[in-house]
Amino acid sequence: MRMFDLSGKTAIVTGSSRGIGRAIAEALAEAGANVVISSRKQDACDAVAAAINESRGREQAVAIAASISDKAALENLVAQTRERFGGVDILVCNAATNSAYGPMLGLEDSHFRKIFENNVLSNHWLINMVAPEMIEKKDGAIIIVSSIGALIGSDVIGAYNISKAADLQLVRNLSVELGRHNVRVNAIAPGVVRTDFARALWEDPKAEKRLQGATPLGRIGEPEDIAGAAVFLASQAGAYVSGHTLVIDGGATIGGAL
Repeated sequence: MRMFDLSGKTAIVTGSSRGIGRAIAEALAEAGANVVISSRKQDACDAVAAAINESRGREQAVAIAASISDKAALENLVAQTRERFGGVDILVCNAATNSAYGPMLGLEDSHFRKIFENNVLSNHWLINMVAPEMIEKKDGAIIIVSSIGALIGSDVIGAYNISKAADLQLVRNLSVELGRHNVRVNAIAPGVVRTDFARALWEDPKAEKRLQGATPLGRIGEPEDIAGAAVFLASQAGAYVSGHTLVIDGGATIGGAL
């Protein structure tokens, strides 16, 4: 459909060598966008870009490794994207960290700082790097992948949830700042998705069964369940959506059993 057509657009997707990020990158490419695959390891990025190019029958994806904790590496990511494709139309901030599992009380400062720097500050950096050209073009889409953890409490991933809640406020603030320039800023809040990042939550069969029972749709998510939302928010179909969070959790937060 033309409303979902991203031909001629270029997207950077962080954390896209696997999981949700990879599914989003593949979906954006299927919609016609050029995609930049980025994560810490170049070989992992190369493999995903090669797979996309093979499936699409042309060079539509490039691999540029960058750690979200390294501002200079992110500047290089944006610079190389512009050199290869001429600009950035879509930014998907998907990469994140959770270095602590346990209660907030007694959490070391180093863990708290790392989680916030990687999950919030790095998004702030990247958005500031690409927003000026979006403002100039009066067109752009920025998507932050948050989590339903931003909407609920937890006694084991508190710092992570707080960082993801901060991302939602980042989205709201930036949508106000950038809306007058026709730059849309939104968030996606996935529930539990079958990825390596969330493996601790679903790998045990009993844990997965409990999650299934707590979810009205009766299953945990797959990376592909999140990808379509990113295409919607990046395309003309989402042209009047900004400052909002799209929750994709199979109904788990509404069900109230989490």
